[in-house]
Amino acid sequence: MQLPEHGANPRRVYEKLGMTAPSRILDFSENCNPVGPPRTVIELWPELLTRLKAYPDASGEPFLSSVAEYHGVPKASVFAGNGAAEILSLIAERYRGKRAIVVHPTFSEYEATLMAKGVEIERIFASEVDGFKLPVDAILESISRSDALYLCTPNNPTGVLPEREDLLTLIRKAGESGCEVVLDEAFIDFVDERKSFIAELKHFPHVIVVRSMTKMYAIPGIRLGYAVAHPQVILDLKSTAPHWNVNGLAAAIGAVCLDEDVYRETAIRHAAEERDKMTAYLRELGCTVTESEANFLSFKPEDAGKLYTDLLAKGIVLRHSENFRGMDGRWLRIGMKSSAEMEELRSELAGALINPIK
Repeated sequence: MQLPEHGANPRRVYEKLGMTAPSRILDFSENCNPVGPPRTVIELWPELLTRLKAYPDASGEPFLSSVAEYHGVPKASVFAGNGAAEILSLIAERYRGKRAIVVHPTFSEYEATLMAKGVEIERIFASEVDGFKLPVDAILESISRSDALYLCTPNNPTGVLPEREDLLTLIRKAGESGCEVVLDEAFIDFVDERKSFIAELKHFPHVIVVRSMTKMYAIPGIRLGYAVAHPQVILDLKSTAPHWNVNGLAAAIGAVCLDEDVYRETAIRHAAEERDKMTAYLRELGCTVTESEANFLSFKPEDAGKLYTDLLAKGIVLRHSENFRGMDGRWLRIGMKSSAEMEELRSELAGALINPIK
């Protein structure tokens, strides 16, 4: 039985498994900021409603200008999209009929969008024995025969952030070989904006950075993301995108979110504190845990499938790894939620791992 391939929408998990969903569900399968959208967005809502009668700006303003200012890049280097998912689909079109490297385990949408465009995929696997660190040597060996390299930084689902020197080694080699590099930084703002590669792009015109507004700002419902790259790459993306691909409410909300410095700093602190507590707790219970730097972590219990369903029966939904190649259902992922919810999860994990249901 194929489980849903993304987190969130937990009731679909129960439907797939033929289980009756409890009235109360704690969903740790998705990775959005648990505090919800910034208060400024809520306060702006009456004004946003007045925009419903007007067509949005075709380029995604005022969000486009806010992104450019936030990162200190020209507007010509920014493309606003209907979520990172749309941007990944548009990028995949660049490689139609070509060859791309995907490093597993990682986000399933890379392969989904590439396969839809007839791209030949070379799969390289990071080893769990090595803590899922980037397999630099194997990637270097393949770059010269590839047109694109996809890297998730930090990686989803492991949360592992590649070493900067490893990243630079791969990007330089790719530049020499005529291979583009797609960096998915959907979770980099939970780490440190200084870890983003955007500031380096002026030196590497073959690199495309994809960003999501969903996770940090807890706004998955409006679908908003952006890409930063060389202006010619941006023009290419625009040429294949539908007109008005970013709705007016999303563009206004995104612009407001990028001004929320205190909100971001608080979210980073909270994610790190809860991740560290959960990591230590799981290791005490005998689980292997990834060295995550994001707002989630993955862990390997003795029997992931049983633990997953045992917790579902208690109304707790983790993220399975059935569709993460290289994890193959043996690992589970936890998104960081409120301190109270994380404490409740720890209590249930102790019961399930120390005194498992027979």
